[in-house]
Amino acid sequence: MSGFGAAGAPPAPVIEGWKHLRTGKVRDLYTNESGEILLVASDRISAFDWVLPTTIPNKGAILTQLSLFWFELLADIVPNHIISDDVPASVSDRAVIVQPLEMFAIECVARGYLTGSGLAEYKGNQAVCGNPLPAGLLDGSALPTSIFTPATKAEIGDHDINIDFESAANIVGADQAAELRDLTIKLYDTAADFARSRGIILADTKFEFGINMAGEITLGDEALTPDSSRFWEADGWAPGKSQPSFDKQFVRDWLTSSGWDKESTPPELPAEIVEKTAARYEEAFERITGSKF
Repeated sequence: MSGFGAAGAPPAPVIEGWKHLRTGKVRDLYTNESGEILLVASDRISAFDWVLPTTIPNKGAILTQLSLFWFELLADIVPNHIISDDVPASVSDRAVIVQPLEMFAIECVARGYLTGSGLAEYKGNQAVCGNPLPAGLLDGSALPTSIFTPATKAEIGDHDINIDFESAANIVGADQAAELRDLTIKLYDTAADFARSRGIILADTKFEFGINMAGEITLGDEALTPDSSRFWEADGWAPGKSQPSFDKQFVRDWLTSSGWDKESTPPELPAEIVEKTAARYEEAFERITGSKF
């Protein structure tokens, strides 16, 4: 559990009428007497499985408002966990009230482009999570079709591990794994087409699903944010190189060049990196939603 505690994250704030349940890398969860969940997105940022000591201004509000946009856009495909965005004033814009879900113990990842851990696996066996791919693909190459690449859910400070469909079926059951796969691909393809219309490539994304009290598979957590997705600038895309992105790439690149060993407490981020990262999150929100933040 080193990644969170060692980063020195502050304790979750007290919110009247809500009992704190737990704290994650970015979000704090509370519950009330009705059993509803208050999901609060902080301005914390994580990288290399560590929560960093520096926050990114407005990040929590951007993640929350962008998720709300996507939840509404994709509501015809799958129910989501949102009850209301009428939240306590102290967490206005950065929190939502949601249904409690019995979460599936896998991350549901869809990829339409080859990069990151998928690229590393492809170089070893020309496949990603059991999905065979053509030879000759490069970093950033478009895949012939979008693929389902599930992963295990790691504790804070540990790595998610990519798994194949059979392994996912062993965890959640064959029928539910197939339904989660089909939902993940449909959500990804729909969102990717929409993002493309805004000049953005959705290279890959992660969804989390659970079962609601009515027994329905329900989309939870966040949806299609720069924290859970790779968004690339469509005009600058070209396979074989690092793609211009709308996420925490400035943070990752600076940490990599800083000399930090990724084993000890991370360093504070310079103001310039904070400003550039905040600007990219804000630009992603405005490009996708068509609204000023």
